[in-house]
Amino acid sequence: MTSQYTKDYLQLHFIVFLWGFTAILGMLVSMPSVELVFYRTFISAIALGVMLLVGKKSFTIGTRDIVKTLATGVIIGVHWILFFAAARLSNISVCLAGIATISLWTSLLEPLMTKKRVKGFEVVLGLMAIVGIVIIFNVEFKYAWGLFVAIVSAFLAAVFTVINSQFTQRHYHFTVTFYEMIGAAVSIGLFFPIYGAYFSDGVQLGLRGYDLLWLIILALACTVYAYSESVKLMKRIPAFAVNLAVNLEPIYGIILALLIFGEQEKMKPGFYIGTLIILSSVLIYPWINKYYQRKALETDVLR
Repeated sequence: MTSQYTKDYLQLHFIVFLWGFTAILGMLVSMPSVELVFYRTFISAIALGVMLLVGKKSFTIGTRDIVKTLATGVIIGVHWILFFAAARLSNISVCLAGIATISLWTSLLEPLMTKKRVKGFEVVLGLMAIVGIVIIFNVEFKYAWGLFVAIVSAFLAAVFTVINSQFTQRHYHFTVTFYEMIGAAVSIGLFFPIYGAYFSDGVQLGLRGYDLLWLIILALACTVYAYSESVKLMKRIPAFAVNLAVNLEPIYGIILALLIFGEQEKMKPGFYIGTLIILSSVLIYPWINKYYQRKALETDVLR
């Protein structure tokens, strides 16, 4: 059991490392964030559909849950659009700082949405991670708008993560992701006429340079594999633990951005202090959670 527990957390952190590439790939693609997310979800839906067919897995999850997963896909689509928009409004570092607030949002939303008791230590660890992020970036006021958009994106991520933690208890994780990607792609497609008329100078679906390569990597590695496997892990790992680990995404992403983009993503000295605080909150959580689970079990036995 301990071996599986360790394996799950190692896989979770590998997935978060892959997500560290997401903002970078988004910056490399030449098209706006709305069109980018449309391609990402469209390619992902096709790949997942092929995988389900080849693996002879069922597409059936019930009409009611299909509607729910499609609706969840809309939330995911908006989250990704805001995520890439935030990176372009500010930079990768500030965008990832805002995304790290997912843990705090989850600690507040999960009890409300699942009717579970609020765990004080989750709120404390969530706030601890936020303190680390604030220290890292020392409040970049010139990027306030980008940071705000990233925080809204993080809120939406917390919403669909809690929802998915319930779906995966009943359905195959690739099937859940398949319908969510369809929901995201279709909703963006339906939004295109309004978007092209009022929010941009027309829909820009033309591919240039290495756009197709970056989009395929974004869809297959960062979505089909990473996103689907994260959904699967939610069967065994609490949604809060998943999102707390996602706090490492800024660390991985910033290091990668520094290596790829150089001086424009150079980190401040406060980065190292903030990194230590974030790492502490991530590493402490599994131990505290196991302690409280053991205490709860001992209490039940005594009763």
